[in-house]
Amino acid sequence: MVIGVTMQNRFLLHFHPFLSRCLSARSVSSLKNLEQAVREEVEAKNYVKIPDLFISLESCQNSNPFSFFSSFPQNLQVQIVDEILQSFIPIRPRSKPRLAYSYLLSYTLQSSHPFPLALAVLQRTLRSGCLPVPQTHVLLSSAWLDQCCVSQSVPDILLQMQSIGYAPDCGTCNYLLSSLCAVDQLVEAVKVLRGMGGAGCIPDSNSYGTVIGALCRVRETAEAQDLMKQMVVQYGLTPGQGTLVKLLAALRANREIWKAIEMIEFLEKEGNSVGFESYELVIEGCLEKYEYVLAAKVATGMTERGFIPYIRVRQKIIEGLASINEWKIACAVRQRFAELKS
Repeated sequence: MVIGVTMQNRFLLHFHPFLSRCLSARSVSSLKNLEQAVREEVEAKNYVKIPDLFISLESCQNSNPFSFFSSFPQNLQVQIVDEILQSFIPIRPRSKPRLAYSYLLSYTLQSSHPFPLALAVLQRTLRSGCLPVPQTHVLLSSAWLDQCCVSQSVPDILLQMQSIGYAPDCGTCNYLLSSLCAVDQLVEAVKVLRGMGGAGCIPDSNSYGTVIGALCRVRETAEAQDLMKQMVVQYGLTPGQGTLVKLLAALRANREIWKAIEMIEFLEKEGNSVGFESYELVIEGCLEKYEYVLAAKVATGMTERGFIPYIRVRQKIIEGLASINEWKIACAVRQRFAELKS
């Protein structure tokens, strides 16, 4: 996938909510004033004043107030950005530097050497409780893919953060995963997920949920199943019910209902609970394939977990069993439903 210059322009057009209605000489003047003011505070090392500049001079921007950094050597850029990030930590409210973080992240991601500095800015942004603007997904994915083109492994790229005094963490990696999934770079997302551990970032349920959900959206069920089993067996994580429902729905859509049942059995064997919606979804998948005996088996297991299928589903199971002359099973299932006063 190629993310061209047009995506960068689109980022700038949407970056600030007022830009579309402020393309004027005044906005250009304000930009120059802001960039000059930021530069003066940087040169004086009065970094804590930078967020106030963005608030007081908040105006229409079609460029980046930190663009003057490009005239500095790379090692000096790293030093200054690090000092800025550290100075922002004690500021309260923590969201006050939001615009400064956003422009700083935009600048580093579009620089000639985005990593590891951009990952450090992203990390501090997230830890401050601020979310980068949505267009960051495009810039981050583009920068990451460019870096991967030089054949660096996932752990190698992430561990570069240590060279500037930072350490990769799960929150930063999760945002990277969501960015890659947002632009349909699912192969790379899987690679990052599997490589996180090598950089000391143990994936969590959100890590797996993001990638599994994206894979299910395009019905890549084989990879999704492998990741589901990996998260449970290797890391002892509990899949979210929403993630499980997405996987089972994708298996149902692919008419892989046996694999859906196997996944439920696997999770229960590993001590994970399976919710009502998951059972109901699989039963309906069985009925769609006229697997009435299988539907009865799943429904019986469902009742043993304290769940009762919807009445419409119960009726279809009984009628389906009767239609294939499985009267004995039909009576047993009906008796089971009756015992539950359903």
